[in-house]
Amino acid sequence: MIRITDTITIEDWELTEHFVRASGPGGQNVNKVATAVELRFEAARSPNLPEPVKTRLKRLAGRRWTTDGAIILQVQDTRSQARNREIAEKRLRDLILKALEKPKRRIATRPTLGSKRRRIAAKKQRGEVKSLRGKVDYDG
Repeated sequence: MIRITDTITIEDWELTEHFVRASGPGGQNVNKVATAVELRFEAARSPNLPEPVKTRLKRLAGRRWTTDGAIILQVQDTRSQARNREIAEKRLRDLILKALEKPKRRIATRPTLGSKRRRIAAKKQRGEVKSLRGKVDYDG
């Protein structure tokens, strides 16, 4: 069981761990021992997550979100299986905590008169620089 907040916990049945061989340096350890962890969290079926959080979690997870509503995290940072498991659980916890934050609604504002004038002045100056790049007349 992973505790996210006081009200939200992830039960053991929602998580599936699968250990695979990691790629990269490590010598014989890489060839023999399955140290990389593949953590699968059944997010869509989780009764502890509210619907808006699931929606934000789906957007944040991106490619890690599967078609059946699970999040798959793959960690092969260290040579230790236990440490990779801890890292995967921490990444899942951080992802859910980020999804719990409600995004602030943007309040539409109008540009100030000064900012409009500065923008037009910059455009005029840029246009002048570009107009001076033309061919040079050697009449004289």
